[in-house]
Amino acid sequence: MAGVDQARAPTASRSPAEAPAQRRPNGDVGGDADALDAYSRAVIGVAESLAPAVASLRVQRRTRRGGMPVGTGSGLALTHDGFILTSAHVVAAPASGGRAAFTDGRELRFSVLGRDPLSDLAIVRAEDGGLAPAELGDADELRVGQLVVAIGNPHGLEGSVTAGVVSALGRALPAPAGRRPARIIDNVIQTDAALNPGNSGGALANGRGQVVGINTAIAGIGLGLAVPINATTRKIIGALITEGRVRRGFLGVAGGPRPLPPRARGRWGDRTGVEVVEVVPDSPADRGGVRVGDLILELDGRAVASAADLQQMMTAELIDRPVRTWVWRSGDELSLELLPAELSEDGT
Repeated sequence: MAGVDQARAPTASRSPAEAPAQRRPNGDVGGDADALDAYSRAVIGVAESLAPAVASLRVQRRTRRGGMPVGTGSGLALTHDGFILTSAHVVAAPASGGRAAFTDGRELRFSVLGRDPLSDLAIVRAEDGGLAPAELGDADELRVGQLVVAIGNPHGLEGSVTAGVVSALGRALPAPAGRRPARIIDNVIQTDAALNPGNSGGALANGRGQVVGINTAIAGIGLGLAVPINATTRKIIGALITEGRVRRGFLGVAGGPRPLPPRARGRWGDRTGVEVVEVVPDSPADRGGVRVGDLILELDGRAVASAADLQQMMTAELIDRPVRTWVWRSGDELSLELLPAELSEDGT
């Protein structure tokens, strides 16, 4: 009514339980807390299921006075009867064995069964069985941003757990190869989970507790890296268990990718080949007629587009077997017959 102030209706008071909850500007009530709880439960679940399979390795070498400590690292139980997977640099020569400590308090002697420096993987065997083996996954299924958990023994401290995400996939890690051109460990996993000395040989697991990588904390790299568990590394692990070594072929060339010249594209396609920048004297490549400047196009019926392709082709099946190789030289294609030799463990 005109001339009469209209009183605002009183607001009913609410009890604390009825009061509206405070919301964050960009989230639902309790959303952040729920997400953190879920993250914590995932990490805890992986740690509790996997920790019994992770060993703390104290590595020794034999001397006249007994065992002398030469380093520490981590290992992962693969089987009930004592096979343990670790990093090759953890048990590098002159290491011969040592002791493996588990979370249940057991401490078992182990001996080095086989090591492969070119994949940075090794197998040791504990003297007693009764181990709790880990479940292996497939690193090829990982995605950038996926949760991963690292379990190891940094600085000799048992049962250390860190978590993070997959930062990148397909990284390359140089592996020393003596006087020959350095080989590359392909498809290495990069993670932001903290890795410290002693983590090498430990497990990198996905959210389901499956081991998808073997951590490597090599001095000077400065990144959290893990050798992937996939079809290739499973073959390496199998060879180390059954034969104590991994056989690889060797050609004796170093090179890098280069686009094919226009004339070569007509037959070989619009792609790259491997330009040879070095040929090791008296190597299979040298004896087979490969020259510096050649562009390697195909080997054993398979296209060669990168040095990694060439390296991956050098399997045990090609050792001492004539291999037809096509190269591009001085404007023409040329067919050569190469006889890959066996690459020694130290690359010399």
